[in-house]
Amino acid sequence: MLIRAGLVLMTMMLPAPALSSSPLPRGFVYLRDIDPTIVQDIRYAGSHNFVGRPIRGYLAAECILREAAAMALQTVQRNLAKKKLSLIVWDCYRPKRAVDDFLQWSKDSTRSEMQTEFYPRTDKKQLFALGFLTKPSAHSRGSTVDLGIVPIASAPLPDPIQSIKACTAPKGERFEDGTIDFGTGYDCFDALGKTSNTLVGAIALHNRQTLKSYLKGAGFRPYAKEWWHFELFNEPFNGHGFDFEVSASPSSNETPAR
Repeated sequence: MLIRAGLVLMTMMLPAPALSSSPLPRGFVYLRDIDPTIVQDIRYAGSHNFVGRPIRGYLAAECILREAAAMALQTVQRNLAKKKLSLIVWDCYRPKRAVDDFLQWSKDSTRSEMQTEFYPRTDKKQLFALGFLTKPSAHSRGSTVDLGIVPIASAPLPDPIQSIKACTAPKGERFEDGTIDFGTGYDCFDALGKTSNTLVGAIALHNRQTLKSYLKGAGFRPYAKEWWHFELFNEPFNGHGFDFEVSASPSSNETPAR
């Protein structure tokens, strides 16, 4: 009896079996777990985006990517750090239900609260036809990312409580997102958002080419219609994408969004 009791006591004292700390599908990672120095301003988890509210499927302001894409961004970040610069990411993996949310919104003529900032000269019904939004979205495969560059000195997230101004306005007049000048704001659905549009001026054009050079060097390809959009060349999954929700990393203090 004493031996049996001792065995029971020893069993109770043993550590519990290790459980996976990640709720993500196999092959996906939280970017913060790969490189916590990359600034994250995940717009679709909040209200400062072209829809004007949190997007379906985003429960947290968290960047989730396939591991290969996250590792590639870490390489870019290390190179930028030498110049006292940092990446800032606005969107990473995007659930398919979020794309459906965009599509439904684009057909609703009664909702245009954010037109002044994000699509001041574009009919929202044409956003899919013009290629600013797509279904299916490459983001849903987990190896596509929307991003820019910020000086490390100004890496804290911008104040979202700013007056609404056109994303096409000059730097200093449009929403201050903390980035170097790229000629427009993020998700600016306008001809000025095209990567090679010379009308944005020499400085912005140079900064766009710099961003493109760093990302191409790490294995990403740019998208001609959006200077902020990059897809990994050899992405590990090339199907129609995933639909799991964007949730907070166990290592994050992020409060789930509802």
